[in-house]
Amino acid sequence: MSVQDIHHLAERVGHDLVQANMRMVTAESCTGGWVACAVTAVAGSSEWFERGFVTYTNTSKQEMLGVAAATLDQFGAVSEQTVGEMARGALQHSHAQVAVAISGIAGPDGGSAEKPVGTVWLAWASGEQLQTQKALFSGDREQVREQAVQTALQGIIDIIAADG
Repeated sequence: MSVQDIHHLAERVGHDLVQANMRMVTAESCTGGWVACAVTAVAGSSEWFERGFVTYTNTSKQEMLGVAAATLDQFGAVSEQTVGEMARGALQHSHAQVAVAISGIAGPDGGSAEKPVGTVWLAWASGEQLQTQKALFSGDREQVREQAVQTALQGIIDIIAADG
């Protein structure tokens, strides 16, 4: 996947959001705002991109998105439960109708036997829908993050289609 491929996905996201009369919000941890950067590189994205949250620390996930301390304590930042709460919190703290949330271990260190480097959890929320996905990406830090961005954008396309 190249930067150009990500740009094409971001353009498709924008097209689909406009067609569905929806706006999106991002809640990113390991990608550090890369999804928001990708979509705002598309001309006219102010019509369909509402805002982005970069919540790298557990404290920021709690303060900005309302992730429960108990969730973080029990499951960790890189978990299905946390990204689900991040996506729901992003919707609650924005005027968007669709959200994507990402939390992962991009490396080169920070992994464990249970959650090796490359483990990324993603969630997409729209209305009552909440979809989650666990991925184990390979490659270096940049490659893991790039694959997470690609997956996040494709998931937005998919949840809009499911909503429609």
